[in-house]
Amino acid sequence: MMLRLAIRTAVALALGVLALAPAARAADTVDPAADKAAFQKFFTDKFPKLKLEDFVNGPYSMNEDLHRQWEEKEQFPPYEFSLEAGKEMFSKPFKNGKTYADCFPNQGIGIRQNYPYFDETEGKVITLELALNRCREANGEAPFSYVRDDMAALTAYMAFTSRGKLMDIKIPNDPRALEAYQKGKEYFYTRRGQLNFSCATCHIQSPGERIRAEVLAPALGILNAMPIYRSEWSGMGTTSRRFTTCNSQIRGVPLNPQDDEYRNLEYYLSYVSNGLPISGPGARP
Repeated sequence: MMLRLAIRTAVALALGVLALAPAARAADTVDPAADKAAFQKFFTDKFPKLKLEDFVNGPYSMNEDLHRQWEEKEQFPPYEFSLEAGKEMFSKPFKNGKTYADCFPNQGIGIRQNYPYFDETEGKVITLELALNRCREANGEAPFSYVRDDMAALTAYMAFTSRGKLMDIKIPNDPRALEAYQKGKEYFYTRRGQLNFSCATCHIQSPGERIRAEVLAPALGILNAMPIYRSEWSGMGTTSRRFTTCNSQIRGVPLNPQDDEYRNLEYYLSYVSNGLPISGPGARP
């Protein structure tokens, strides 16, 4: 029991260092590069046998039995149906004759690693899911649900075209971008819901451990695999679905998909995973 308490205390101290690192430097300074270095070092120190790129495999990198199951599953991946649907949807013209390719750099191929980004004109974070719906609306089409199959299929295809490319999120020298990043970080470490959990409670303090039958994934690289097929969902899930589901699981009140708080959270988590490869679409237990 004393050993477990010591471990918990050490983890809590490490979390405090990660969460409060900017304050230790200067109360008015936000330093994303230093945050990223500390964040990645925390995980590589905690799991010294893992290579940095392994973290994108989530719980499968934490457990040898699960890793074998994952290797077998990848021979006939459960997300394949969604990937094929997304490819077809992406190339199908809108009623006006244009396609999604007309809305994105490089015709939307191989660009997943650059999302989300901070739009300096709008002064807000733009996620890939948001950009896809804006593309639809700009071309006279109704937006998709952010938590349903169509959006998951589109993002699955776009992620697949970026597999192996390294996450490359930029934070421009704009105080609004730094504020969005910092708000995303604060959301990640803030406790909420009846269970009084933060995102960090599961994904920094307890990766590799089990909650019920689920092996918790590390926060590092967690978005690189999105969207994912989850066995508990019996289907695909977007980043928006993952965020709202997490809030519900801790008995909190989910925000609306693509609210600023979720977009800022995605900005933070993606930035601190810079340098890790895109592995989506993925599959999880």
